[in-house]
Amino acid sequence: MTTVFIISAPSGSGKSTLVARLMARDPGLMFSVSYTTRKPRGHEVDGESYRFVARADFEAMIARDEFLEWAQVFGNYYGTHRGILEQARAAGKDLVLDIDVQGARQLKSRIPEAVTVFILAPSRQILEQRLRARGEDRDDVISRRLREAAGEIRRYNDYDYVLINRDLEESDAVLSAIVRAERVRRTRIEDQIRPILDTFQV
Repeated sequence: MTTVFIISAPSGSGKSTLVARLMARDPGLMFSVSYTTRKPRGHEVDGESYRFVARADFEAMIARDEFLEWAQVFGNYYGTHRGILEQARAAGKDLVLDIDVQGARQLKSRIPEAVTVFILAPSRQILEQRLRARGEDRDDVISRRLREAAGEIRRYNDYDYVLINRDLEESDAVLSAIVRAERVRRTRIEDQIRPILDTFQV
């Protein structure tokens, strides 16, 4: 059975770094590459970071109901294609989705058993420092991201786990532990306990 892990965070919280480390360590995971209409940043490669598509193409995909979830964030579309879940199931892997709060809410309504993790920086000041250190956004964009972060953080109760990213190594270990624990919880009856019970049958 494929477990779906939904990971969300305000921009600058360290989510992408943590997810990259998790994926590099765990061969039993498949990463869902989201579709987006925004332009690539820095060294982002099409098909790895995102699938970059034209706005008209994305809207046509919405009309064909090709997305498990989609949202418009900062004027750009982002979405998760339905096909990725089937790919993960066929490969016998668990699926990791790096999506925003809006998308997480939609996806959880469609896949209630999905495991949700919210990552946040320890304070507004640290979040701002991280955003500025990236060197990708103008001052007005950073201000907008910080305002958005306040609203996103207020939704923390919607998530199964909240991870405060104070230290990268510690957060990395916690995220990996969540994945391991959920695998044990999801498979404990059929895969582990049932064969033991069968040995007691007389």
